[in-house]
Amino acid sequence: MSDLTRVDYQTDPSCYRHWKLACDGPIATLTAAFDEDAGLRPGYKLKLNSYDLGVDIELHDAVNRIRFEHPEVRTVVITSARDKVFCSGANIFMLGLSSHAWKVNFCKFTNETRNGLEDSSQHSGLKFLAAVNGACAGGGYELALACDEILLIDDRSSSVSLPEVPLLGVLPGTGGLTRVTDKRRVRHDLADLFCTSVEGVRGQRAKDWRLVDDIAKPAQFATRVRERALALAEKSDRPADAKGIALTPITRTIEADRLVYSKVTVDIDRERRTASFTVRAPLGPQPADIAAIEAAGSNWYPFVLARELDDAILSMRTNELELGTWLIRTEGNAADVLAMDAVLLANRNHWFVRETIGLLRRALARLDVTSRSLFAMIEPGSCFAGTFLELSLACDRSYHLALPDEPARAPAITVGEANFGLYPMPTGETRLQRRFYNETPALDAVRARVGQALDADAAFAVGLVTSNPDDIDWSDEVRLAIEERVAMSPDALTGLEANLRFNGTENMVTRVFGRLTAWQNWIFQRPNAVGEKGALKVYGKGNRAAFDWNRV
Repeated sequence: MSDLTRVDYQTDPSCYRHWKLACDGPIATLTAAFDEDAGLRPGYKLKLNSYDLGVDIELHDAVNRIRFEHPEVRTVVITSARDKVFCSGANIFMLGLSSHAWKVNFCKFTNETRNGLEDSSQHSGLKFLAAVNGACAGGGYELALACDEILLIDDRSSSVSLPEVPLLGVLPGTGGLTRVTDKRRVRHDLADLFCTSVEGVRGQRAKDWRLVDDIAKPAQFATRVRERALALAEKSDRPADAKGIALTPITRTIEADRLVYSKVTVDIDRERRTASFTVRAPLGPQPADIAAIEAAGSNWYPFVLARELDDAILSMRTNELELGTWLIRTEGNAADVLAMDAVLLANRNHWFVRETIGLLRRALARLDVTSRSLFAMIEPGSCFAGTFLELSLACDRSYHLALPDEPARAPAITVGEANFGLYPMPTGETRLQRRFYNETPALDAVRARVGQALDADAAFAVGLVTSNPDDIDWSDEVRLAIEERVAMSPDALTGLEANLRFNGTENMVTRVFGRLTAWQNWIFQRPNAVGEKGALKVYGKGNRAAFDWNRV
């Protein structure tokens, strides 16, 4: 992909065109003032605070800067600088000009950003208040829904609405339907009225229907916003006097077929339509106490790793659609990874460590919802241990090389304490719980092996890997597995993987993504299934399907 079309998820406040960030003690204010002439792509204007991917990239960056650079902040107020307009949602003209892939990836990142607000509220005490001071429609209301509370100005004109069904013939794509019911608990018949109305709901009715938490007249609005922001701040344990950690620019080199970071490398094989992610363990002794961690600051290994891994996933997901299979590899010493985990676990209540764990948790969750086939390659030099084992557990399959005649070179995996709750999936379960359906005997068998280096046969015996070929069979088995995978319909694989990865009890987050994608309905309208050369049409006729290899 050329530099002209590549999407870069890195930015900083000096480059913002759409958001203004101001911090005042425990309260940060994010003010929407979207520059209508600064769309990420040409062909549309961001009128009425409508947004595109570029707006959300800035929002994602701003929230991360509050998390790390401003630990004193306990409540984030999201409001608008526009008169009578809070946010009118995703830009319709942008959506009309966009490919199907662009729309889906745009909605996915937007969902993840909003889910991240709720994740921070739940896990690290950062609260969010939507101060809705104008018309709030579609994705604008969906942003408000992701906040802990919504305060609506009662000026006889400002309203909240989800007008996608009557206006555009589509559904709210960033969790609106799900949050209205699962989070706001709006009665289903009222939700039906609300979601089929263009004009929206305002004032007391919006409060009565639970669409907002409270309303305030214009003269009292600013005072009420500050009162609610301070009340939410009282529920937080973020420190008032800690020194922030700067989000320095991520070190990264972009080559034609390679992304190179300090801890992560992505190698692209366009002919095979694969990408190999290699994640490198820390080298040697690392900071082990809070003073040393704070001194390391923005160079602390887990912090750097989380930022680089997240950026690599986002970059590859948006910019390399035809690379449908990602091979996940690790390099380094398992003992160093487990030592890192011990530090994370011992200091998990310190604000910086807690936020770093959150960044890792969200990066791993981004893998969970990425529509790529994920295969872990456990080879000599690998270090799938603890936190790094989560990378393998997130994969659709894992291949573990057995070297019975060379035990000293045989790769091993190691289950650590971090695998039992440090990084819950979007479902709220650990990846081990998901893997074994919370069945006690299987989890107990794994728990009994904590801290032990498990070779391929031992890992296979307790169900932690998919296959354990020896060195004679390894090359052929792995090659065939990859070749077979990349030859299958991308659409069908996307539906298959999403369904298999999220087994068990549903929750709000899984329903958000499920409703966003409408897997089966989408697949059965795609030419890969029902086109003239689609798999369904040519089945049994002796002809091969002709697929569109773009993954979305």
